[in-house]
Amino acid sequence: MNGELAIDVTGLTKSFGGRNVVDDVSVRVRRGEIMGFLGPNGSGKTTTIRLLCGLLVPDAGEGTCLGHDVLREGEAIRRQVGYMTQKFSFYEDLTIEENLAFVARVFELDDRRGRVERTLERLGLGNRRRQLAGTLSGGWKQRLALAACIMHEPRLLLLDEPTAGVDPKARRDFWDEIHELAEDGMTVLVSTHYMDEAERCHRIAYLAYGQKLTEGTVDEVVAGAGLSTFTVDTPGAAALSRRLQGRPGVDLVAPFGNVLHISGRDGAALRATLAAAAAEGPAFDFIADRPTLEDVFILLMNQSTDNFA
Repeated sequence: MNGELAIDVTGLTKSFGGRNVVDDVSVRVRRGEIMGFLGPNGSGKTTTIRLLCGLLVPDAGEGTCLGHDVLREGEAIRRQVGYMTQKFSFYEDLTIEENLAFVARVFELDDRRGRVERTLERLGLGNRRRQLAGTLSGGWKQRLALAACIMHEPRLLLLDEPTAGVDPKARRDFWDEIHELAEDGMTVLVSTHYMDEAERCHRIAYLAYGQKLTEGTVDEVVAGAGLSTFTVDTPGAAALSRRLQGRPGVDLVAPFGNVLHISGRDGAALRATLAAAAAEGPAFDFIADRPTLEDVFILLMNQSTDNFA
């Protein structure tokens, strides 16, 4: 990653209907970095991304994106951005090649035929160029959408929950391509609910109802949560989960088959509760484990207050 900052903003605020959808958010993203935004539905992830790239004008705050002022130079920013929305938004009655040719005309690109051809080959779409977009599977639609977003060679790529509804192989191929783009210097902002996708980002930020609660690498975010975690392997996982709910030190209980994943911010209290529950019977062994990003996600979500409630 390049040390140059692609995005440097402070105090971004945006309100709709008298409520702050984004509330005093500051973000720095380096050139060539993949920055992930996590958070519950309605947490302001998409609005934050749109503020960062000039698609929305903030009510307050300041900063730059790609060297341009986010308050006054939105149009200049937008010309250097590729934006892939969650919903497939291309013409289903046109072929892949026709869709890309249309996008090339919209952006008024030079050498349109050559750009379309190079983009088809880069994304592995050459053999399907004459297939109607409406007949593509979710993974191939995703690949077409990405092709359309990068054909004009943007410096910043925005991905709004880009892999919803596609199979694991397509998701992995997609992320391999994203890392190649970042390696070439493209900066990527991505909102996602998938923990494995968040772990493929260079850095992540957790947003909850307009506020940024934490930011850093995945390891930094997990360590910063201060969680202690234990696992219990028992056929009575569901019954034990009910017994542990609400007891001292227990913040999270999640079953995974016969394995119970138990986390809390007070490690000593949690260990004492588990020892007491094991002594009460039926007996079980509990083993110290590492907290996961999903544990932190659920903990932060439980601690947050919905600003629209």
